[in-house]
Amino acid sequence: MSQLLLRGRVLTFTDAPKAIDDTASYSYFEDGAVLIENGRVARVGDHATLAPLAGPQAQIVDHRPHLILPGFIDTHLHFPQTQAIASYGAQLLEWLNTYIFVEEQKFASSAHADFIAGRFMDELLRNGTTSAVAYCSVHPESVDAYFAAAEKRNMLMIGGKVMMDRNAPEGLRDTAQTGYDETKALIAKWHGRGRAHYAISPRFAITSTPEQMEMSRVLVREHPECVQTHLSENRDEVAYATSLYPAAKDYTDIYAGYDLLGKKMLLGHCIYLSDREIAVLAETGSVAVFCPTSNLFLGSGLFDRDRFQKLGARFSVATDVGGGTSFSMLETMAEAYKVLHVQGQRLSPFASYYMMTLGNARALGLEDRIGSLHAGADADITVLDSRAKPAMELRMRTATTLAEELFILQTMGDDRSVAEVYVGGKPMKSRLDKHPAADPARSAADLQIA
Repeated sequence: MSQLLLRGRVLTFTDAPKAIDDTASYSYFEDGAVLIENGRVARVGDHATLAPLAGPQAQIVDHRPHLILPGFIDTHLHFPQTQAIASYGAQLLEWLNTYIFVEEQKFASSAHADFIAGRFMDELLRNGTTSAVAYCSVHPESVDAYFAAAEKRNMLMIGGKVMMDRNAPEGLRDTAQTGYDETKALIAKWHGRGRAHYAISPRFAITSTPEQMEMSRVLVREHPECVQTHLSENRDEVAYATSLYPAAKDYTDIYAGYDLLGKKMLLGHCIYLSDREIAVLAETGSVAVFCPTSNLFLGSGLFDRDRFQKLGARFSVATDVGGGTSFSMLETMAEAYKVLHVQGQRLSPFASYYMMTLGNARALGLEDRIGSLHAGADADITVLDSRAKPAMELRMRTATTLAEELFILQTMGDDRSVAEVYVGGKPMKSRLDKHPAADPARSAADLQIA
């Protein structure tokens, strides 16, 4: 039996915090430890209690004074847009046509897809993200590259080929039938293989004909595990989508009309929704995905979290790279705080870390595997250094509470604040540091789990 004992200040959530002083929503061990056996969490608690349980062959890593948390989870991003991040001067529809559709056509090449997939996974790990939900391009080659790169790193990743049969360049269009056939084949190839989970991915109503939406309905009926699309990100998008489906009551009703809504549906953005639409999401259990850096960068608008909570609708949080400006969930939550603050809404530090971990795991229905440090969970772990930058170290001299420290990390932190990342109990970020990403010839096999 392989054993690993991590020592440090351990924080893991058991429920959504109701307030900044809701200590019942999390477990915190000042001198804590996580005992890992064969890639799974065996025990979490005080170091004095767990240390005697480690066998003589156990590896012991002392991360004090750093914080040990579950690995971060990102519920919406686009792996083919990795090199299109920071593209200047356009809102959603113009940005797609000017930059994104050009970039995504490159993924017909397996070599290009393989290279970007490796860099994409490394960037997630560098920022403390151990699981994510991503859109691939329309090309099956991109899906193969995505899941192969995740498999080499043993990461639990969700993703799928975008289905789009209109309003896109010829090199990015499939048909209703080929979209169905290719998705079926990719599900058979990847879903449930190792830690891979497939997501049926009609891009959004604008790029899918009614015939393709009907095929999406069939796919979701046959494979209800996970489905993702976009909803109400931009005012022009809303007007265009509803003009293409004039019989629908509103944008949400397009997806409802094809039976796509449900507990496994992830809907990116959801900014311009009526109360009726949010109520439909609540009734179906569908998940709105809050993407703050993207919504600000593309000038899309502000996500109204309080209205979702009032109407009982579920939501998660995500980076949305490459509309989003960072792979860092810490930086994403810094912007989430500002988006909500400007609307008179509060986001406590504890709520932020809950959303990045257990909250997002619950949104995916994977809380038994990821998102918290409980016995039997996969040992996907992020270690945070709240003094990683000189300005952070100086600020930390005045911090007196855990809430202050978490907020400093959220507000000032980035990939430099991630001291180590474990995937299935194996250290990953330190391996990245030994194999600098600046070398484009570096093989993803360098990081393959032994």
